[in-house]
Amino acid sequence: MAIYHLSMQIISRSKGQSAVAAAAYRSGEKLHDERTDEQKFYSRHVQPETMILTPKNAPEWMKDRNRLWNEIEQVEKRKDSQLARELNIALPIELNHDQQKELIQSFAQNEFVQKGMIADIAIHRDDTNNPHAHIMLTMRDLDQNGFGKKNRDWNADFANAKENNRGYVKNSEGCLSIREQWANYANQALEQAQSKERITHLSHENRGLEVLPTIHLGHVAHDMEKKGKQSERGQINRERQKYNQAVIDLQAYRRQKEAHVKKMKEKEKQFSFSTDIEKTYIQKAASLLNQKVISLDDILKRQEELRKMSDRHVPIERHFHVQQQQFLNVSNYYDRVRDLNREIKQNEEKVEELKGSLNPFKL
Repeated sequence: MAIYHLSMQIISRSKGQSAVAAAAYRSGEKLHDERTDEQKFYSRHVQPETMILTPKNAPEWMKDRNRLWNEIEQVEKRKDSQLARELNIALPIELNHDQQKELIQSFAQNEFVQKGMIADIAIHRDDTNNPHAHIMLTMRDLDQNGFGKKNRDWNADFANAKENNRGYVKNSEGCLSIREQWANYANQALEQAQSKERITHLSHENRGLEVLPTIHLGHVAHDMEKKGKQSERGQINRERQKYNQAVIDLQAYRRQKEAHVKKMKEKEKQFSFSTDIEKTYIQKAASLLNQKVISLDDILKRQEELRKMSDRHVPIERHFHVQQQQFLNVSNYYDRVRDLNREIKQNEEKVEELKGSLNPFKL
């Protein structure tokens, strides 16, 4: 099924990062870092599919990955300079390779490149179940000399980033967040591919779901799990999946209880003594039981009267028999609701027990 994942980060020297090294790792290409005079290369089993998208006013050399990021390193003078912005995005597995490429190109071109940024895209397909794209974005305007000043206005597009917000503005009036925009692009592509799957940028909490979301494994944890080794991030997901299953069972019991309560109320309406004739018969039966002294003659006389009444009121007896059966049915519903309440209580206790065992720092 299609999953939603979009994370953002700033590639910065303050974190010991290099734009050239980052581009080499994501593209799978061998690049030379002129600032440190080091060769950057990270071997991959499956070569990423890469492309560089540039604005119309960009010189041709900016499509050269090695020169592009070395120019960025050269223009940034501070030891804590922010070098690039990066997006890590999960691609829908319901789309084929060409459709995935067209989707990520369209998203990057319309949302970033048309505004003046350069987008260096690398699609990773090392794991067929986890295709994803890295988009490295430049942070400076272009001028006749190459790169000009930092464009702070672009920060507004990334104001609602899920992760590290350093360097982003707090909000942007009338601007859809990048997270929401990606969901719109992906869902449109899924619809065009005639897939019924859809994704959403909303959190479980905002969607009213009680379950906990699993976390993105990342390549290190994913490789460990693939080799049969348990990773810390994988363990977090296993714990959350166990908790979620208990919550799902609890929700199922609640739905069953609601259905039984609804049926029970319908049954109650069916056998309520609301007609005048029913009330009259009940009053007559009560008066027969309230006599203080009863003789044998009274009993024989009453027996004959009841025999004659029974001949006239057989349909009424049938009616009371049906009412009795309905009483029994509703009683069974009450018993079922009591059982469901007991099961719900047991599952709630189980959920609380699991919640208490989850590491709050992992949550």
